Amino acid sequence: MTTDTTPRPAAASSPARSRLAFAGIAAGNLLVLLDTSILNVAVPDLQHSLHPAAAALPWAVDAYTVVFAGLLLAAGVFADRWGARRVYRAALAAFAILSALCAAAPDAGTLIAGRALLGAAGAGLVPASLALLIALNPDPARRTRAIGAWTALSGLGAAAGPVLGGGLVELGGWRLVFLVNPPIALAALLLAHRLPATPTRAVRALDRPGLLLSTAALAALTFSLVEAGIEGWASPYTWVPIVGAVLAFVALTVVERRVAAPVLPPALLALPRVRAAMVAAAVSCFAFFGGMYTLALWLQHTYSLSPFEAGLASLPLTFPVCVMPFFTGRLVARYGARPVLLTGTSASMLAGVLLSFATGYHPPLALIIAAELALAAAGTLCIPGAAAEMAVSAPSELAATGQGALNGVRQAGSALGVAVLGTLGTLPGAGGVLIVIGLVAVVLVSRARARS
Repeated sequence: MTTDTTPRPAAASSPARSRLAFAGIAAGNLLVLLDTSILNVAVPDLQHSLHPAAAALPWAVDAYTVVFAGLLLAAGVFADRWGARRVYRAALAAFAILSALCAAAPDAGTLIAGRALLGAAGAGLVPASLALLIALNPDPARRTRAIGAWTALSGLGAAAGPVLGGGLVELGGWRLVFLVNPPIALAALLLAHRLPATPTRAVRALDRPGLLLSTAALAALTFSLVEAGIEGWASPYTWVPIVGAVLAFVALTVVERRVAAPVLPPALLALPRVRAAMVAAAVSCFAFFGGMYTLALWLQHTYSLSPFEAGLASLPLTFPVCVMPFFTGRLVARYGARPVLLTGTSASMLAGVLLSFATGYHPPLALIIAAELALAAAGTLCIPGAAAEMAVSAPSELAATGQGALNGVRQAGSALGVAVLGTLGTLPGAGGVLIVIGLVAVVLVSRARARS
C-alpha cells in the first residue's frame, strides 16, 4: 500500500527558474560520471606518491564503482521514501566533503576508504536527480528531451574526465583530481533550493531484508568483476564473490515474494518496456565502458602515450557523449524508444565487427576511430534512451526506484564489460564478444517491445 504524502509538483514557475533547477540536477550527475574516469590516468602518479601495495592500487579507483553499484537500488528506494530533493541535497554535501578528504589522504588505505564513501554519495545522486528531473518536466515529450540534455551535459564528466585528469596530474599531481569536485558540488547545492518537491511514499514497513540482499548482491557481483580484471577469472577473489552474489540474488527472489512492499516491485519488472530499457542499458554500458577501457590500455601500450595524450586519444569515444544525447531525447520524443534502443544495440554489433578486423600490431588508425565512434553511438543512444523509457514506463510513485534499478544494471554492465573485454588481450577478441552481446540485446529488446 502506498500513498503520496506530498502533492504532485508543478513545473518551475518561470523558464529562468527551470533552467537553474535543471543546471543543479545536471551538475550532480556530472560529478558522478567525472569520478568514474578522472582518476584512471592519475594511477601512476598516485603509485609514486603513496607507494600502495600492488593488490591495493586498483582499488583506489574501483572502490568507488563497487559501492556505487551496490547502493544504487537502495538509494532509489530511499529517494522515493524520503523525498528525492532531501536525498539529493545530502548526497551533494557529502560528495564535496569526502572529495576534500580524499585529496588529503595520507596513505592508500585512507584513499580507498574515501573513494568507497564517495561511491555511496554518488549512488544517492543518480536516482534522486532523475526523479527530480521527472518532477520538473511532467509533460512526457518535454521530459524525454530534458533527459537527453541531462545526459549530454552530464556526459561532460565522462568526456572531460581523462583529459582533465591527465592535465591536472601533469600540473600538480593526483590530489588536484579530487579538488575539482567541491566547487561543482557546492554550486549544485546552491541551486538545489530551486528544485521541485517530489512525492514521497509512505509504506507500512521498509523492506530491510530486500535492501540488504540487493545491496550485497550488486556489490559482490561488481567486486568479483573488478577482481576478474585484476587477478583473472580463476582467482578465488573472483569466483567466491560471484557465488555469493548468485546466492544473494536467489535469496532476494524468495524474500521479495513474501513481503508487502518489495524493494524491487514485481509490478515494475513485469512491464515489457522496463525490461527492454534495462537490457539495452546493460549491453550498451558493457560495450561503451568495456571498449573505452580496452582501447585506452591498447593505445597507451602501443604508442607510449602520456596521461594527457591518452585522454585526448579517447575523445572520439567520449566527446559524442556531450553532443548526441541532445538529439537522442528528441528522437525518443518523436519516434519512441524502440527504434532508438535497437539502433544503439546494433551499433554495439557494428563496433564489434570493426574491432574484429583490427589485426596486427598497428591496425589502421581510421579503423580504431570508426570503432570508437560506433561505441559512442551505442552509449549515446541507449543510455539516455533507456532512461527516457524508464521515466515514461515506470509508475510515478516508483520513479526513483526504477531509475535506481536501471542504473544498478548499467553499473553491473560497465563492470562486466571492463572485466571481460579488459582480460581478452586482443581487439579482435573484444570485437567477437561485442558482436554476440549486441545480437542478443537486439533480439531481447525486439521481443520485449513486441509483447508490450
